[in-house]
Amino acid sequence: MDTAKPHTIKKFELIEKYVETWAQKLLNYRECSGIVFIDCMCNSGVYKDISDNPVYGTPIRVSKYLSEIMKNYPAKNAWVCFNDLSADKITTLKTHLPSDTANFHIITNDGDGNDFLASEKIPRSPNLNYLLVYDPYEASIDWNALTPYINAWGEVILNHMHSDSVRGVSQLKSDTALAKYENTYLTSIKNLVDCDRNEYEQRVQKIISSLHQSQYKPYYIASFPFFNRKNAVVYNLLHCSSNIKGFRLYKSTVWQIFGGKSSTKNRHGNENQLMLDFESTGESRTAIDEDCYNVNDIVTYVQDRFKGQSDVPLSEIWNALDEHPIFSTDGFKDDIKSGLKNNGNKVSRSTITFAR
Repeated sequence: MDTAKPHTIKKFELIEKYVETWAQKLLNYRECSGIVFIDCMCNSGVYKDISDNPVYGTPIRVSKYLSEIMKNYPAKNAWVCFNDLSADKITTLKTHLPSDTANFHIITNDGDGNDFLASEKIPRSPNLNYLLVYDPYEASIDWNALTPYINAWGEVILNHMHSDSVRGVSQLKSDTALAKYENTYLTSIKNLVDCDRNEYEQRVQKIISSLHQSQYKPYYIASFPFFNRKNAVVYNLLHCSSNIKGFRLYKSTVWQIFGGKSSTKNRHGNENQLMLDFESTGESRTAIDEDCYNVNDIVTYVQDRFKGQSDVPLSEIWNALDEHPIFSTDGFKDDIKSGLKNNGNKVSRSTITFAR
């Protein structure tokens, strides 16, 4: 049985929580005839934590939840589709999954996850909504397999294991490894050797944006880092969607799961440390860490964006934050307004006048 580290368990919790709200919203939507959840690299679904306690992974958590709520939607259908390269792991997974019902369907497969995504086993219909979890164990991404889902088939949650790239590109030992990184980042290895994790992340996001074919509909990418117990980044979990409601929901779920911040990084109290902003106003502000934002950072962003403007509608402020790749408003609006008021801005019921 594999051991799930704390950051892996937090990933399970995030996906589970997101699916709960994602599924309910779509199943209550009249035009949606059903939902399809796909985990094409699912493992056995059974783990132990670092204290040897049993832990369920994403496929078991999601299946149990969806099998229960589908009882409330007899006219609609849900499919959960699970694949792993190991037949033994799929066999183990099956022993922990709920039973099929008239409108809840389980599809399992052992083989290459990228082949599975193109297979006829996965139901196809324009009236179905899809959520694909693409979670490789290393920095290996097949963009041909992902492209249909990036475009027409729904939302994608992608694990970008850039820690593998940072370590592996500088220590290449085979042509197979070289090809893996070149195929993942769609560039020659010479353009990768000096990249840091942020540059790898930027490359992946640019590839995703370039693969989205619609020129008239925006595409939203939210990306959040996951830290291990040594406070080092292991991977970024990206959410990709052409629907701003899904984008907003994912950000909100992340901030809730991480306890009112954008990651689990331990800042050792520095998030409350005041510093002088010599480059702009000379005001005292809390230190900003781009790997772990908190509500104070949202307040600072809004303050800087709307500085000096009068009677700005709250709806305009919330819309601006909805478009932000990391910041969330759901559950934090009162805290944001309170922080802006404490900064000397005039906050009314529906507008804010910002100090100069």
